[in-house]
Amino acid sequence: MQHDRSPFCSTETRDATPPQNAHDDATALHRAGNFAQAADAYMRELALTPNDARLLSNFGGLLCSMAQFEASKALLTKAVSLAPDMPDAWNNLGNTLVELQDYASAITAYKQCLGLTPNHPLALSSLGVALDRQGHHAIAEKGHRFALRLDPDNPMSHLNLAVSLLAQGKYPEGFAEFEWRWKTTMTSHHGMDGPLWNGQPFEGKTLFIHTEGGFGDMLQFSRFIPFAAARGGHTVTLVRKELLQLMQVSFPDLHFVTVEDDIPRYHFQCPIMSLPLALGTTLDTIPLAEGYLKTTPAQDSFWQNLLSQDLSLSPLAATKPFKIGLVWAGSPHTGLRFAEVVDGRRSLSLATLAPLAQAAPNALFYSLQVGEQSAQAQHPPTGMTLIDHTKHLKDFSDTAALAKQLDLIIAVDTSTAHLAAGLGQPTWVLSRYDQCWRWLSQRTDSPWYKSLKLYQQAQPLDWTLPLEQLTTDLAKLNTTAHSVESNHSNA
Repeated sequence: MQHDRSPFCSTETRDATPPQNAHDDATALHRAGNFAQAADAYMRELALTPNDARLLSNFGGLLCSMAQFEASKALLTKAVSLAPDMPDAWNNLGNTLVELQDYASAITAYKQCLGLTPNHPLALSSLGVALDRQGHHAIAEKGHRFALRLDPDNPMSHLNLAVSLLAQGKYPEGFAEFEWRWKTTMTSHHGMDGPLWNGQPFEGKTLFIHTEGGFGDMLQFSRFIPFAAARGGHTVTLVRKELLQLMQVSFPDLHFVTVEDDIPRYHFQCPIMSLPLALGTTLDTIPLAEGYLKTTPAQDSFWQNLLSQDLSLSPLAATKPFKIGLVWAGSPHTGLRFAEVVDGRRSLSLATLAPLAQAAPNALFYSLQVGEQSAQAQHPPTGMTLIDHTKHLKDFSDTAALAKQLDLIIAVDTSTAHLAAGLGQPTWVLSRYDQCWRWLSQRTDSPWYKSLKLYQQAQPLDWTLPLEQLTTDLAKLNTTAHSVESNHSNA
């Protein structure tokens, strides 16, 4: 759950011309969330009236909501050319341009909308999203607040404000606004009954904490569970089975279950990402930044032996090579179109990491990549010695034990980055241009993890600068490590 918010689409209904019945049906289906049926209805009507600007605007907005951005852009560009005085068409065009990461053109479109309707709440908040994605959070915050003055109960405007505040480190208000996530279509409701825990003592009672979002969210926010437990009698935390062993080892005094287990009776419930609000967390009170995840001695021994065998078989054995773990892609979330779009912005190919081999020519690289993109490990870049033991990774506890044996982990913004940094391992993260709110703004370090360093894109989809910075740092680190090793050998 990155909460990479998408701007609002508008359905234009303010034309003086009476709408066609079929168009009414398409708009009703659109507003009801029946996107596929609405698209069919729009296409039928568009075949009859191809120059209906209102129809083009609504259909373009729908296609944006369906993440069909190029098709959406074509329809909306035609709409504003036919009816440049239609504010919703400009707002929808801005939304599509934001998703295409053409932020300058998106802002121009929103300004056109606001020039026609200065108090257009959707355009104001969407303009804020465009500014947030460029890192201009303070200005964006003003737009979100203005939008909420016009439409105070709009959940997406509240979520937009939340993410803007969180990106600035304004955690108490940001996490309070973040609770609006359950009222948007961006987040599936947790579905748990019972009173929400707000941080109050619960001696003699049970607090049920449940997972939400992706693996990275659970890994990042699991640090709060012991602090919640300290305020009461008993906690039970629901996790996905891939995390169960890691959580049990890392927090041995706490109780964890999976969806396959019977959920015990409880008095209060709390989603994992609501714990910072309940505990009154501020930027200065984030706990356990030095690391909190643990491995077992048996797992440590297994990986120590396996990596020793790697070293004995390597021509680099005499140099005591630096061991570097690599993750080059996130999960594509196939079927969740917007999640796929975000994954495309954060992921890269193994071939793109070829400069790392030149920066550290005497390093042993280890693949930590799982999923569809793991096959790339079979064809590493020229000059890169890449070892793939991912067949031994059954769950996150196995990945943690391998990562613990490495000198450095280099990863895109995915769950393995949280895992490695949660272990306290040196972790370098390649971060996309529209960086996730959790990494804050204009920072290369993180208050969440002392061992983590960020390398953010300077332009959308362009990994050139962050990779240049990272490889420069890697070359220095590699040189320093071998200078120290050489001095020890000479001594």
